Amino acid sequence: MTSNAPKLEQIQTVTSGWEAEPGLRLPRLALRFSERKLLLVSLDLLMVNLSFFLALTIRSESDITLAIFWQRLPWFVLLNGLWITIGVVLNIYDLARTACVGPSLWSISCTANLTGLIYLFIPYITPSLPRQRFQLLLFPLFAMVSVGIWRIFYAQVIVQPLFHQRAMIIGAGSAGRMLAGAIARIGEDTGTHYKAAGYKLLGFVDDNLGKGTVIDGLPVLGGCHDLMRLARDMRPDEIIVAINERRENNYKRLYQAILDCREVGIHITTMEYLYERLMGRVPLEDAYRQLSAIFPMNQSATNRFYLIMKRLIDVLVSLAGCLLLIMLVPLMWLANRVISPGPLFYRQERVGKSGKRFTLIKFRSMIVNAEKDTGPVWASASDNRVTLIGRIIRKTRLDEVPQFWNVLRGEMSLIGPRPERPEFVSQLAVQIPFYRARHAVKPGITGWAQVRYDYGASIEDARIKLQYDLYYIKYQSPYLDLLVALKTLQVVFGSKGR
Repeated sequence: MTSNAPKLEQIQTVTSGWEAEPGLRLPRLALRFSERKLLLVSLDLLMVNLSFFLALTIRSESDITLAIFWQRLPWFVLLNGLWITIGVVLNIYDLARTACVGPSLWSISCTANLTGLIYLFIPYITPSLPRQRFQLLLFPLFAMVSVGIWRIFYAQVIVQPLFHQRAMIIGAGSAGRMLAGAIARIGEDTGTHYKAAGYKLLGFVDDNLGKGTVIDGLPVLGGCHDLMRLARDMRPDEIIVAINERRENNYKRLYQAILDCREVGIHITTMEYLYERLMGRVPLEDAYRQLSAIFPMNQSATNRFYLIMKRLIDVLVSLAGCLLLIMLVPLMWLANRVISPGPLFYRQERVGKSGKRFTLIKFRSMIVNAEKDTGPVWASASDNRVTLIGRIIRKTRLDEVPQFWNVLRGEMSLIGPRPERPEFVSQLAVQIPFYRARHAVKPGITGWAQVRYDYGASIEDARIKLQYDLYYIKYQSPYLDLLVALKTLQVVFGSKGR
């Protein structure tokens, strides 16, 4: 069979980046997504522990030895836990943010100061008063300097193309193009597009050359029969399989070519897996061809235990939340009485687990009969129906406090997809595939979609939030719940509600 692939010289020109001489094999310095995260965490903790060690010993009259570290090991363990927890809340391990010096240094400074402040006021399990405790005031300074130098090095060196994963995408259909677009958009907010994702896409491999020689700025390198030659000539670190159609004859040939590439040491991954790792959400396009892309196909042996513990935590936290609700009621009643007379609570029908409807309770934040003339509509960024007190409690999420009663009743959980109104569910289920799949778990006061995406006010927003919800349903675990809880604290204390 004759190859219709573009000549290698043309490929080199279009990809603008492969200039290695034939036979020359440079050392592999490419870092994967998980390796970048591990590198950031490891070096951060190394600098943090060195800073703490220096703060403890800088004015010590005794000899400085590593024995100090082992004798005070609980001090270091607690400090590391605080650093990671506060760092997650302040996004210091967001790869797009770490690729930009300014935002990265600001986050590190806030983390160092907040960690030192909290650590200073924890009694008994931290250094004793008076001298050692005050010595800890030096820790934030040392941490900012040491971690800051490391982060500058990362943002200036580690994010450069030399450390990028060189990848080819098999399939120039909608799935492949969606992945390429997602990688290109990572880091838009910080202006670090090419740095943030850590990927250099060499191009597409697709048998249908009728789609064009260049698609979305990336070249079509050839067909599946060219895969091994392309892998040998262009030396990718990774091959990403993003196939929309799997015709039996063509797929058998492609499958063998992929196995050949794996045999020579090239990492193979799928579009769905990489998209989830990079974006934190599930790709919906063509998901009906592979249901495992959006649904968990098997559950671990500890899943029942996880669900029992989650319900127990829901009950305990909601009991505390109901006490907070009792304390807030007089203040909210007085504020509403003065500024916007009317009912204190707002009740609204929502759709919960298994499609069952329930009545959600919130503090009223809008004028009375807000939808009298419009009917059910999404809230907007500058909604004139929101009262003055309503804007305050929405910013701080205090309007959500009455939902602890829904959690206590078992209608909701602390963490899960936000419950939607029946009117919107009927509309969205028609326009967005798999929309009702979000009803597989209890809805939550907060959720993965809420901490990763702004308020939704359109069909497109609902589609993106569904991708986050399905990601949570697919991977729900104690770790993901803890991550959502920490991110929620950032939203609450940052007054990012709307």
